[in-house]
Amino acid sequence: MSDAAILTRTPTRLQTLRLLRQAVHNPIDIWPPEVYNLPIVRDNFLGIPRYYISDPALIQTAFVDNADKLHKSDQMRRALEPALGQGILTAEDDRWRAQRRVAAPVFRPAHVDSFLPAMIAAARATATHWQSLPNGEEIEVGHHMMHVTFDIILETMLSGKGNIDTDRVEQSVADFLKSAGWAAVLAALKAPKWTPFPGKARAGRGRQYLRDIVTERATLRRRTGERHDDLLSLLLDAKDPETGAGFSDTNIVDNILTFIGAGHETTALALTWTFYLLAKHPDIEARVLAEIAEVTNGAPLEAEHVADLTYTGQVIKESMRVYSPVSQIGREVMQGFMLGPHQINQGDRIVVPIHAVHHHKLLWDAPDVFDPDRFAPDAVKSRHRFSWLPFGAGPRICIGMQFALLEAAAILATLLPATRLHARPGYVPVPISRVTTRPEGGMHMTVEHRR
Repeated sequence: MSDAAILTRTPTRLQTLRLLRQAVHNPIDIWPPEVYNLPIVRDNFLGIPRYYISDPALIQTAFVDNADKLHKSDQMRRALEPALGQGILTAEDDRWRAQRRVAAPVFRPAHVDSFLPAMIAAARATATHWQSLPNGEEIEVGHHMMHVTFDIILETMLSGKGNIDTDRVEQSVADFLKSAGWAAVLAALKAPKWTPFPGKARAGRGRQYLRDIVTERATLRRRTGERHDDLLSLLLDAKDPETGAGFSDTNIVDNILTFIGAGHETTALALTWTFYLLAKHPDIEARVLAEIAEVTNGAPLEAEHVADLTYTGQVIKESMRVYSPVSQIGREVMQGFMLGPHQINQGDRIVVPIHAVHHHKLLWDAPDVFDPDRFAPDAVKSRHRFSWLPFGAGPRICIGMQFALLEAAAILATLLPATRLHARPGYVPVPISRVTTRPEGGMHMTVEHRR
């Protein structure tokens, strides 16, 4: 792909105003349409050169070979830092490297696998609730997936919700995501941080509620020495293997909030899209059910079964290709470098339009077709590793990737054998990207009990 010529687009002033309005509602809409057909597209947005990279080899050049020359953009920091602080998702350079070293052992496979019983228990609670609903009852699937993944996050990170109001937390996260689009656009316009926008005060109250509840838990554990089998205790005791330093209380709160915000939201959306795709493809759903029945021998799913759900994992990965929970990665260039034949300069912006990469006509056969066999082992080996990147790329790839994939498989394999969900006839969801990618208006489906 890299040999193709770059396409340069410069929006007019009127087009730029239109793009700003679209960016608040759905940033995917401002991408040049050529990102789905060409390896690299350059435009000038508000006077700043912006390179959209869809070629996996060029993505590797930027995000692996030149990773130290890229930072999160000011728009991304303005959107995320008010809620997530300087956690592992938003920190840069030495601060990020130190946090990554401390947190990496927490997400080793042995630790992640130990959380499977909590994941399955939360999924069973949702399965029981669905079984209590009458056949034909309509549910908003995303709401249910947010609840189950949030219950898992609370159990695995904080050993339960205690007095936490889960509905308020869910609303706080939703308010934050809505405000993030405004914050990013205002940052692009170089507006001061105090600039008001719709929903800003409400989002601020929600952020403070989240910070208060996590700070209270962390402070109590630090003061009393109390420990549980959860991520908070692991973070409290974690040490940098190079320096011996641990996390400060602020680091811990920032990172727990990062895992809550980034973790439960993305997995919930991946599952929401997966249920829709399975409803539209009953032959694929039947293969998933057959695998679950074979692995479990018809018994309820247990922790030891999940590793053997190979095809189920392929379905989840293909769902995350068709509807990636995160639609793009953006970086600001701190030091110039060559991107193939193209000189990238300090101050330029680089965008990986993940949704476009996952639907690129030069990378995927029939890219709009849902086909989990794309993720069979031999098929995966035959293509560039950065053809699929819902968790990012390079050193800053999502540290919780294995946690998320394991969680999604455990939830799907628990819920699917008992309940089938039906999409409305003729319904085609519209993806809306506000930090994460969700169906506009929600995913409304009807319940049918299998047993």
